[in-house]
Amino acid sequence: MEISFRGKHALVTGAGKGIGRATALALARCGARVTAVTRTQADLDSLLQECASITPVCVDLSDWGATEAALQDVGPIDLLVNNAACANLQPFLEVTPDKFDQTFSVNVKAVLHVSQIVARGMKARGSGGSIVNVSSQASQCALRDHAVYCATKGALDMLTKVMALELGPHQIRVNSVNPTVVMTEMGRLGWSDPEKSKTMMSRIPLGRFAEVEDVVNSILFLLSDKSNMTNGVTLPVDGGFLAC
Repeated sequence: MEISFRGKHALVTGAGKGIGRATALALARCGARVTAVTRTQADLDSLLQECASITPVCVDLSDWGATEAALQDVGPIDLLVNNAACANLQPFLEVTPDKFDQTFSVNVKAVLHVSQIVARGMKARGSGGSIVNVSSQASQCALRDHAVYCATKGALDMLTKVMALELGPHQIRVNSVNPTVVMTEMGRLGWSDPEKSKTMMSRIPLGRFAEVEDVVNSILFLLSDKSNMTNGVTLPVDGGFLAC
C-alpha cells in the first residue's frame, strides 16, 4: 500500500531522536514538507545532515510562551505528530512534585498546546487534517515505578478522544498509537538485558519488542487518507500485550 503526502506540510515534535526522528524522515521520503521540533539543537543539526529539506525548530515545548512564539510562523500544517515526551521514573511513594509537573507539562500540556495552535489553522482553512499522538501501552497497563508516566499517557488517550470529538466536525481526525517497548537507541540500552526484559517480553504474544519502523508505519497510516474513517482510536502497536 503506497502512501504519499505530496503537497502536505507535516509537523513532528520530539523529532531529534527515536520515533520522532524516524517519523520526520519517513514523512519527507513520502513527499511531505516537514517541520521538525525538538529542544536540542545538535539533534536538529544531525537531522538536517540526513535530510536538508526539513525545517528545524528548536524550542522547549514545556515553555508555553516560547512554544507560541516558535510555532506562530511555521505556516499551515496538514499533518501533526505529537511525539515529544519524557519519562521520570519514580516509585509511587517517592514521586516528587517537580517530576510530576515536568512530566505532565511535556506529555500532556504541550500536546494540548501544540494541537491547539495547529488545529486552529486547520479549522480556519476548512481543509481538514490529521493528528497522531504518540501514547503508550502504559496508558492502559500499570507498570512499576511508572505512576506519573502511566497517568500522563492515560490522560493523553482521553485527550485524543475529546480532540477527535470536537475537531471531527471540521474534518480533523485525531488518533493515537500505543506502542510497547520500542527498540530505539534508548530502548536498546534499557531493555537489552535478557534478565530485565524477559518478564515484559513474556507478556507479548509475538515474543518481541517493537522496532521503530513498526510504530512509524502505524503513524503514517493514521495520518494518511487510507484511514479516512478512523477517528478517536488508540491503536496498540504492542504485539498483543494489551490483548492478553
